[in-house]
Amino acid sequence: MDSSNRLSDIEITDPQAMRALAHPVRLAILERLQRYGPATATQLAPDVGATPSVTSWHLRHLAGFGLVRDAEPGPDRRQRRWEAVARGFRFEMPEDPDDEAGRSAARVLSREMFLRSGDLPNRWAAEVEPKLEPVWRRLAGLANTRVVVSADELAAIEDAIERILAPYVTRDEAARPADGRGVRLLRYALPEGAEDQTGGTP
Repeated sequence: MDSSNRLSDIEITDPQAMRALAHPVRLAILERLQRYGPATATQLAPDVGATPSVTSWHLRHLAGFGLVRDAEPGPDRRQRRWEAVARGFRFEMPEDPDDEAGRSAARVLSREMFLRSGDLPNRWAAEVEPKLEPVWRRLAGLANTRVVVSADELAAIEDAIERILAPYVTRDEAARPADGRGVRLLRYALPEGAEDQTGGTP
């Protein structure tokens, strides 16, 4: 496995694929398939905010970019079932300053993902946290840490985090502990602008 992709994510490099995914319904479809496994357009529709026919259209669009594919037929073999190609996906801002199409597409997808995940902590605090058992409540929370690092050091931090996460992300379902439950780990790396470097460490 590529050490830069320890979580076995699908890597999106095509600007058109980034723009295709930068749609709230398509992101919702992909997230649900990654979380719950194969489903039909009819099963997905209520959770992604679209009709079954519109959901089916979005699924075909995602399939065209290799993000979803046909799954094994279910009990009703007349209904087409879909599955995510990988557990997660990743993309990067192109390094080439002349690749404006790639940079623009990466920005659009990034913004849509920030919008989609921005309200997760508020919803978790209102709907989930009050019902958690004490052991889980103690382990939950957030950290807001500012560090002063080089670009290479930030890359090393990200790599170290993924090295720790990889065995838990990629293990088979049968190897998960009986008392395990899903945990959402939100990770933001937000480099400051050059004008923000005033020498202080708040």
